[in-house]
Amino acid sequence: MMMLKTLLITSLLGWVKCQESQSMTSEEKTVIRDQIIEMFDHAYGSYMKYAYPADELMPLSCRGRVRGLEPNRGDIDDSLGKFSLTLIDTLDTLVVLNKLDEFEDAVRKAVKDVRLDNDVVVSVFETNIRVLGGLLGAHVMADLLRQRGDRMQWYQDELLHMAKELGHRLLPAFNTTSGLPYPKVNLRYGVLNPLSRTGTESDTCTACAGTMILEFAALSRMSGESVFEEHARKAMDVLWDRRQRGSDLVGTVINIHNGEWVRRDSGVGAGIDSYYEYLMKAYILLGDNVFLERFNIHYSAIMKYISQPPLLLNVHMHNPTVSVRSWMDSLLAFFPGLQVLRGDLKPAIETHEMLYQVTKQHKFLPEAFTTEFRVHWGQHLLRPEFAESTYYLYKATGDPYYLRVGQSIVEKLNAYARVPCGFAAVQDVRTGAHEDRMDSFFLAEMFKYLYLLFSEKSQLPIDIDDYIFTTEAHLLPVSLSTTKPPCKGNITETVPVSQEEDLFTHSCPSTETLFPNNPSFAKTIRDSYKYLTGVGRAFRPLPVREIELPLHDNGMEPVEFLKSMGISLTPLNELAAGDTGNLKEHKGVYRVKLVAEVSQTAEEEEVVPHVVQLISPPFLGRTVLTAGPAKFGMDLSKQEHGVKGSIVKASPYTACGPIDNTVELKGRIALALRGDCMFAAKARRLQEAGAIGVIFIDHREGSNSEETPLFQMVGDGDSTEDITLALVFLFSREGAVLTAALEEHHNVDVLLLPKERQLGHDKTEKHVGMNIKLRLAEEGELEEGAARGPTLEFVLEKDEVLLQEEELGEERQSQQQQKFCAKATENDRTEPCSADSSQTPNSGPNTNP
Repeated sequence: MMMLKTLLITSLLGWVKCQESQSMTSEEKTVIRDQIIEMFDHAYGSYMKYAYPADELMPLSCRGRVRGLEPNRGDIDDSLGKFSLTLIDTLDTLVVLNKLDEFEDAVRKAVKDVRLDNDVVVSVFETNIRVLGGLLGAHVMADLLRQRGDRMQWYQDELLHMAKELGHRLLPAFNTTSGLPYPKVNLRYGVLNPLSRTGTESDTCTACAGTMILEFAALSRMSGESVFEEHARKAMDVLWDRRQRGSDLVGTVINIHNGEWVRRDSGVGAGIDSYYEYLMKAYILLGDNVFLERFNIHYSAIMKYISQPPLLLNVHMHNPTVSVRSWMDSLLAFFPGLQVLRGDLKPAIETHEMLYQVTKQHKFLPEAFTTEFRVHWGQHLLRPEFAESTYYLYKATGDPYYLRVGQSIVEKLNAYARVPCGFAAVQDVRTGAHEDRMDSFFLAEMFKYLYLLFSEKSQLPIDIDDYIFTTEAHLLPVSLSTTKPPCKGNITETVPVSQEEDLFTHSCPSTETLFPNNPSFAKTIRDSYKYLTGVGRAFRPLPVREIELPLHDNGMEPVEFLKSMGISLTPLNELAAGDTGNLKEHKGVYRVKLVAEVSQTAEEEEVVPHVVQLISPPFLGRTVLTAGPAKFGMDLSKQEHGVKGSIVKASPYTACGPIDNTVELKGRIALALRGDCMFAAKARRLQEAGAIGVIFIDHREGSNSEETPLFQMVGDGDSTEDITLALVFLFSREGAVLTAALEEHHNVDVLLLPKERQLGHDKTEKHVGMNIKLRLAEEGELEEGAARGPTLEFVLEKDEVLLQEEELGEERQSQQQQKFCAKATENDRTEPCSADSSQTPNSGPNTNP
């Protein structure tokens, strides 16, 4: 009996210890908070030492990124306006982190050094949230410190005057018939001025047009000039009016002149995200019910169509029951935080836990990942959205689990992103390679949310509950609607709407109402998703599924492909001679006979390899680069002699903005870098510039045609019949050969044509695709009717794995059948596989440029 009591007490103590393992002492929080301060000092200090007054720090090069002096990165550089972006974006972070001396010094620098009238084309969206928001947030902090009387007594609203100047420089972007702003503006010349080098754009993203109201309304209330808030409200009205009335969803890209949707996919990630955020926060900041009513209607639609807990999937706004892609982007990580503001904690906890599991698998959130949590785009730009949602969930639940999540963020940043001159973005989470960039939002947002996560209210120099965060985490006072009344004429008329209301439709959530006397509420939800990605889970055999393996019939590639999928293969003779006893210990290992059918892949599904052949001296056709084709534009297979021309680099190199070198491009073949916009958009711009062809070059360093399957470029979802020029795609390594030749010889002629027609090439290769269809079959079921020809048989037994290759006699025909059969020692049964053939690795369209 005494032993039983001892065991019981020991078990209870173990249970208590397990329960307390997630908790965090105040000493631990202090250590982590000090660590965050040290990390901030390293990042901000590196910027000030190596980069200021440049816009951003290049942490690998230990120098500043100055626009025009570094290679053009396309639309990414539109955040840079030669206005010391990182300094302005970081100002109110200095106050939150209680670095008041550094704040005062930084404000002096901004007032003295920063100019806002540069002849630079900038993104209206990025300049608004980073610079205008940064100036307003810093002004609010400076004014508060001045009122306290301790410091900033010299301050005379200089930051507010700068914000007003910048607001007026952004206003020309709103000179459209619809009221939606142009995506870009020249800080000196506006939009329509002949010297502006912009104003030709016709489209903007929903978030770009719908993420102005907080900053512009705050500027109107603080300056007394209503024009800013009026324009921002008008843009919000247009987006609301253009929603799809059946689904109450909005698209991703809209025409700024006629208000028609250009891209109709709808989600909560890139392109739309902060539009929804600003509807909710505009209500909180301005107290205008119309914004809350609109948000609630949109939110109901999101939860009906887009939210598939724990996933958030893009759908078609007109047919929202159909998902339009099988991957998610990292920007949607902000959404659980917005759901916390809405009071909808259960789906917020579910999605956040899914995101956390992805970070545990890949160290950081990849820029995009599939619904099966594999990497889609491996880049990680040190984005703060996941930390933001972690902060909101901790504030809502008080659950120390989220402190541990924050701790993991801190540790991974230090372990995998820290470099001698700051913190560097991760080029690919799979390799850990760094990228020479540290975006300003890293200092503006990441450190703010992490520091607040580990701080008590009494440890902060301000009452954080008196402020609302903009999408760039700048601080605007929630008292704005009462202390600064709206200017005359800028209230949006309320449109009567009907909707189902719930507990939090018109009120903020409270933990007592959400989960009374149940501190484990969040844990019970999280536990369902603990092993979502498979990390840390004990092995469990998955149910049998019908699959088709897209393989090429070229020797051992099918075997290697199967090995890469985790299927272990052992030749029969080796297995017979070896010890198979250890295999019996592994549950879920079965003897399976696989049936495969080999047939010629349909002609229209094949990727026909193309080439870029250098034909001018000194190459004379001897340098041939393997290229991928496009599913739109000129059909090079129907051009007897291909397309010949001299190559010229497009400017900008990504061809995602107005083309600057149209004279040089006319009648020539353009080189354009992949990324930032769709292939079709690039092709249209270069076609308008007079190019006769385009060679797209992959922006992923090290990619090459030997290791990566070719793919066919596809359009942007709309008609591409207007695109008639020749288009091919080169991977990075082949592209480097071409650009090096151009730099060395300046005048390089190339020939674009299918590989089988290249000059000096007589033999044509006919690729045979293999579609492997798997199903379980009874022992010997297919042996009698097995087709003649070579048969590859995989036998996976419960206690062994077998590979057997047989030659059955006759020579292979161009159309041949190759069959595998499967048997199981247990009475497993499954339906026959689908007869539809899958695409080969070289035939899959790629919609992401």
